[in-house]
Amino acid sequence: MFVAVLPPPEVLEHLEEFLAPRQEARVEGRPWRWTPVAQWHVTLAFMEDVPDRALDTLVERLAVAASRRRPVQARLAGGGAFPDPSRAKLLFAGIETDPVELERMATGARHAAAGAGVEVDGQRFRPHLTVARIARAVEATRWLRVLDTYAGPTWTVEEVVLVASHLGEGPGGRARHEVVGTCPLGAREGQSRPRP
Repeated sequence: MFVAVLPPPEVLEHLEEFLAPRQEARVEGRPWRWTPVAQWHVTLAFMEDVPDRALDTLVERLAVAASRRRPVQARLAGGGAFPDPSRAKLLFAGIETDPVELERMATGARHAAAGAGVEVDGQRFRPHLTVARIARAVEATRWLRVLDTYAGPTWTVEEVVLVASHLGEGPGGRARHEVVGTCPLGAREGQSRPRP
């Protein structure tokens, strides 16, 4: 499972239109594996395993943490590569927003998980939206120049979501993502709602 910010459909469509004509390009003779648009998100906290007994407590704690944060303006813009441009295995779109508030959302999500007895991935929070992966590391400086020209529409981040990732259940054997809880930012403390 993971806690994430989900950009709205019109924001994702804008980025999809920008990337579409570039997706046939190959790097060092190899193609990128493009992340399906339905899976685009900004991860705040990742939990490899959430026991069923901890799920309700996790959702309650996430709702409290989200209630303490405020909605922020954001947009997808620019991009980067992990681990770095000279040996990239992952391309991402960047997110422009209040970095302090976004970091606090991530910290709150991680604390909520820990408080529910769920182990959280300990990697440093680096906000991004993954758009593509490649099996062996490649030089991706040209791709970063392309991504640097991108600036998407602005939207208001009003909630964080808890997502279950069902490995191997999606198209082509990919993961299938299911939103299992929605926690509004700045809501009355502890308020959450299941996703329809």
